[in-house]
Amino acid sequence: MTLQLRSAAMTDRGLIRSGNQDCAYAGRYLAAVADGMGGMAAGEVASQLTIEAVTPFDSLIADDQQVEALHAMVEAANARIHEHVAANPSLQGMGTTLTALLFSGTQFALVHVGDSRAYLLRDGKLVQLTRDDTYVQMLVDEGVITEDEASVHPRRSVVTQALQGEAVAPAYAKIPPQAGDRWLLCSDGLSGVVSAETMTQTMTDYPDMQECAKRLIDLALRAGGPDNITVVLVELVEGPAEPDPQGATCASEPAEPANAGTGAG
Repeated sequence: MTLQLRSAAMTDRGLIRSGNQDCAYAGRYLAAVADGMGGMAAGEVASQLTIEAVTPFDSLIADDQQVEALHAMVEAANARIHEHVAANPSLQGMGTTLTALLFSGTQFALVHVGDSRAYLLRDGKLVQLTRDDTYVQMLVDEGVITEDEASVHPRRSVVTQALQGEAVAPAYAKIPPQAGDRWLLCSDGLSGVVSAETMTQTMTDYPDMQECAKRLIDLALRAGGPDNITVVLVELVEGPAEPDPQGATCASEPAEPANAGTGAG
C-alpha cells in the first residue's frame, strides 16, 4: 500500500469584511493558503495571482528537490505580483501571505511567508509548524510581551513579511510523513479567533474533511468572524492511488468547498 494525500479547501468571507481576499488550493501533492492584503480589490488580486502561480507545482517532486521547487514557487508568485503592479501602479502595496505544503510520497516540505499558519495533528497532538511573520510575534520573541498579550494587541495583524513582488525570505521545513497525519493550513481568520485546543478537538472529532472544514469555519463565525476565514485540510492515508480532480477556491461566499484532490506517492 502507498501513502497518499487527500485534501479539501473551504473559504468564507466572514461577518465583518465586505469581500474575501483569501485564496486556497487543495491538490494531489500540494496544498496552499494565500491571505491577500492591500486596499480595494488588490489583496484579492495578489492572493489569486499567487495561487495561480503555485498550482503548476502540484506534481511528484523528489525529496532533494522539494525546497528548490518551493523556492521557485515563491519566485513565480512574486514575479506575477511584480508584473501586475508594474502594469497597474494603482495596485502598489498589494501583497499576500503564502503557506504551502508539498508531498513527495516520502516527505513533506513546507514554505511559509506571512501569518497564515500550518498545523500538524499527529497522535492526537496539534503542533504549529510555522512562525508568524508579524510585529507582535517579534515582540514575543524579544520578550517584550507575552503570547496572551499578543493575542489582543492592537497591531497583531501587522505583518513584517509578505509576497509583494519584492525580495522575501521564506521559512522552509521538511517533515517525515506518518500514516494518519492530518494537516491544517489556515488564514488568521481561523487561528486568530479559534484556540488550538478547539482546533485539535474538532480535527479529532470530524474524520470527514469537508465536514471538519465547515465546522472550523462555523466556529470562527460563532467567534465573530472578524476576518476572511480559509481552511485547507490534508490527511495522509494508506491506500491505492485515486486520481481525483485538483482545485483552487478563491473569494467563495458563502463557504464552498474546492475540488478535493487525492494523490499517491
